[in-house]
Amino acid sequence: MTDTLVFYSGPDPFDAWRDALAPHLDGHVRIENADAVSDPDTVRFALVWMPPEGFFDRFPNLELVINLGAGVDRLVARGDLPDVPITRLSDPEMGRMMASFVLFAVLRHAREIPHFEAAQARREWAYRHPRAATDITVAVLGLGELGALAATEIARQGFRTHGWATRPRELDGVTVHCGDDALPGVLAEADVVVCMLPLTPGTRERLDAEVFAAMKPGAAFVNVSRGEVVDEAALVAALQSGHLSGATLDVFAAEPLAPDHPLWSLPGVLITPHLASVALPKSAAPQIAANIRAVQTGGDVVNQVSRVRGY
Repeated sequence: MTDTLVFYSGPDPFDAWRDALAPHLDGHVRIENADAVSDPDTVRFALVWMPPEGFFDRFPNLELVINLGAGVDRLVARGDLPDVPITRLSDPEMGRMMASFVLFAVLRHAREIPHFEAAQARREWAYRHPRAATDITVAVLGLGELGALAATEIARQGFRTHGWATRPRELDGVTVHCGDDALPGVLAEADVVVCMLPLTPGTRERLDAEVFAAMKPGAAFVNVSRGEVVDEAALVAALQSGHLSGATLDVFAAEPLAPDHPLWSLPGVLITPHLASVALPKSAAPQIAANIRAVQTGGDVVNQVSRVRGY
């Protein structure tokens, strides 16, 4: 009986993932879309992004769940998740995509693009002299795999770059600070603050009114991690008061962002629909196939995540 890999993702195309995975699985695994599974009992592997509640109950013989992305916090919090290994994608292409988006967001604020966008809407020639990157301080909160790559790319562009993490580490061009006591000082110096913290019980709404008040007046805020890390009401208040000059936001506590949410209309705010970094079929397929083969042969599964920590 041929094993089956079931695929579910709202934004990702099934055909692209099937075609990328098939050559690596050599016909030993059938790849089926979730709405067209021929025999649920043969499903041993699931490649998913935010499937509906109860999804996993349909497949009693699952042995591996692969999350279509790096962040697994929402997945491990589910009540229907089976007691099997859970893996995330660790793809260099995803890292480069995230680093490039973060750099774009930093440059957007460092070069005061929101000012020029507003001037264009008024048909006004509103020159502002650019500042050198060496005169601008950027703080990256969270130095995991993606955060570290983004921070080093920012530093490579010449920005004074600081990172805030739970433990010390060495990163080229990045001054790393650790612990809660260090955070206010990091925030007070930064012209741009980038949130790349994982969502855990300890980071939920960690960026609250006190944190935004500690930021340098006129600073900009970038969030590419999880919306739930931020107290959105506090962020809105900081933007409305002018304490923050603007924001680039890719993630939100509730997605899609409601049409009447105040963030849509605040000056200097750019909203993107959770696309800073996405899994790419061709580059991610080899590691997915390797983990499937490991389960079939009793080998070691890589990029396994902790259900307790959520990463």
